[in-house]
Amino acid sequence: MKKTVLITGASSGIGRATAKKFAEKGWNVIATMRNPDKEKELNAINNVWVTTLDVEKADTIGTAIKNGIRQFGKIDVLINNAGQGIFGVFETTPEENIRKLFEVNFFGVLQVTRAILPYFREQKNGMIVNISSGTGRFTLPLMSIYSASKYGLEGFSESLSFELAAQNIKVKIIEPGMVDTNFDEATRNNYVADPNIPAYNDYINKMIGIFSGGDAGERKVTAGEAAGAIYDAVTDGSDTLRYIIGEDVKAMIAARSAMSDQEYMEMMQQRFAV
Repeated sequence: MKKTVLITGASSGIGRATAKKFAEKGWNVIATMRNPDKEKELNAINNVWVTTLDVEKADTIGTAIKNGIRQFGKIDVLINNAGQGIFGVFETTPEENIRKLFEVNFFGVLQVTRAILPYFREQKNGMIVNISSGTGRFTLPLMSIYSASKYGLEGFSESLSFELAAQNIKVKIIEPGMVDTNFDEATRNNYVADPNIPAYNDYINKMIGIFSGGDAGERKVTAGEAAGAIYDAVTDGSDTLRYIIGEDVKAMIAARSAMSDQEYMEMMQQRFAV
């Protein structure tokens, strides 16, 4: 029997590319998204089934899992990909924006994972793949809230991997860097600022210049390359927990690991302090 993967947030970016990659490799794919009515490309692929799943709505999660099993007979892998970005200094970020981000990036993952675990335990097998970020291992200016959500996801995933090993359920974490999708643009469009607090304006403009200048575009990997790395992580047969995607992330994580905390912070201050 073909293996089956359920992917959240498959309407665009890494999620869509990953759905296509697994389908290309012969897997059955449950491609989930909040609004599947307008989806055409994935619906045209024979072994892809598109359905509704909103990580903030428990009823859609349970229904997608149940109907996905009915459609393909089983689920072997869950890829928690759905996520949001946010960009801006913490002080000017409204609380409702912060809570919304955590509902999707963190609590949404917990909800979907909790919903599928009874099924994985019963079949005594399964894999959970959580799409994190390089900024779940190191931080950058103007991304405090996004990084916090991914740091939380990293801690949850690592601890969960210990708990689920006894149930023959694997947990893997994917840590992409800059990926050439609409995520960066959507994150910038979700930029939050308060005109009543102009003190940060000069710093914000400087940081935007750093993030958008130089070789930023050249350092991006494509969504297809990210999807290929995710497929390899799922199928490599190992118990590896973390997978880094992108040379930019590899360099930053290597520096974070090799340097003392003081050395690393001095390096970052030289780059990002005013």
